[in-house]
Amino acid sequence: MQDACAPGIEQDARPTANAPEKRVFIKTFGCQMNVYDSERMADALGAAGFVETGAPEDADLVILNTCHIREKAAEKVFSELGRLRVLREARRQDGGGNLMIAVAGCVAQAEGEEIARRAAVDIIVGPQSYHRLPELIERRASTRGPVIETEFPAAEKFASLPAPKLRAAPSAFLTVQEGCDKFCTFCVVPYTRGAEYSRPVAQIIEEAKRLAERGVREITLLGQNVNAWAGEGPSGKTWTLPDLLAALSEVNGIARLRFTTSHPNDMSDALIAAHRDLPKLMPYLHLPFQSGSDRILKAMNRKHRMEDYLRIVHRLRDARPDLALSTDIIVGFPGETDADFEETMRMVERVHFAQAYSFKYSPRPGTPAADRAAQVPEDVKSERLARLQALLFAQQTAFNAAMVGRTLSVLWESRGRNEGQVVGRSPYLQPVYAEGDPALIGHIADVEIVAASQNSLRAVIKNLDVDAT
Repeated sequence: MQDACAPGIEQDARPTANAPEKRVFIKTFGCQMNVYDSERMADALGAAGFVETGAPEDADLVILNTCHIREKAAEKVFSELGRLRVLREARRQDGGGNLMIAVAGCVAQAEGEEIARRAAVDIIVGPQSYHRLPELIERRASTRGPVIETEFPAAEKFASLPAPKLRAAPSAFLTVQEGCDKFCTFCVVPYTRGAEYSRPVAQIIEEAKRLAERGVREITLLGQNVNAWAGEGPSGKTWTLPDLLAALSEVNGIARLRFTTSHPNDMSDALIAAHRDLPKLMPYLHLPFQSGSDRILKAMNRKHRMEDYLRIVHRLRDARPDLALSTDIIVGFPGETDADFEETMRMVERVHFAQAYSFKYSPRPGTPAADRAAQVPEDVKSERLARLQALLFAQQTAFNAAMVGRTLSVLWESRGRNEGQVVGRSPYLQPVYAEGDPALIGHIADVEIVAASQNSLRAVIKNLDVDAT
């Protein structure tokens, strides 16, 4: 999952009449928060005269917005930098001018010095510093080596960014929280995104209103630990996530709300009640448990037990009987035995997930678990992951199959691959395909689900009285 700006004076992103147009290509790796960050980088650069292009060959500046969560993240970045180096040399030989290369995001934060040593890059900028990109570009012109900027806090970033570019889309991400104070032993987020920071209510509401004015119907609130959000309210009193969700429910035009990613320890009574009381809050929650073994959870420093997780799930389903859950699971964490893994399998069988993201453990440099001696052999991790994913895929397929014959409301987001087809999302985030007029895009309409696969649903539109839900 996993990403925001203060309201401010809108700035014209076009270059002045005497300045040549500059083009930027941004390649995004990883989570939803990186997608959000890439959009905000484009906003910051737009105010400096850059326009986006869809191909690195056409760009004056290429930014790799990196993610350190997935396996071999740094290796993928260095591979991409190798291709960009070839492109830059070819351009120089052809007399096509210079290509500036920047590495942004979590890999830049965690491994900036190594990137500077191994690759010919111009700018290395961490996830809390990208609002400074226009300044860093100017600094690079007067320095011999790469410019490295990784030290500024999230509060300064959100206060400094220009107002978001007004992008017309039916759904949008909105970062409300960054960083994490949990320090799970497998995770780099506290080291790359820093301590937890919650944006003030006024900033978030203002951005949500701007999105709604451009036709956004669904907002997903983002945070590395989003349900720990605690922002300053209008009267100076601290609000929590249920308060924010209730306020966003009152924003005209916003019909759907979601949030991700959550930690079980921050699933408060009030947040559980919000799933019962707020019709605009969709009945789909991503709630990672990571391992079904209490022994492994303790080694991960997760600070919850499986009994706690099951109790939360029971209470959530009491509050919202139609609630569907997704989760994250790691197999092969250092010291995981066959018995520990079987506890994970039993947990999946008990809870039943609509969707899940499962991974083999891979060490992240600088995290406590990376240097532990009891690393699980790769072939054992692979065998366990295959068994787990077979169970998870069966549950996801069964969940989708149970939709057949039901009526669901769908937010239509885009044209389909076939002529006369539209694609949207159900309340449970499933892709839904139907024959329909593209004029439906941006609207919500009821459909009857007529077929299901593991990953999507096929539907017939029941009524053309859109936005009736």
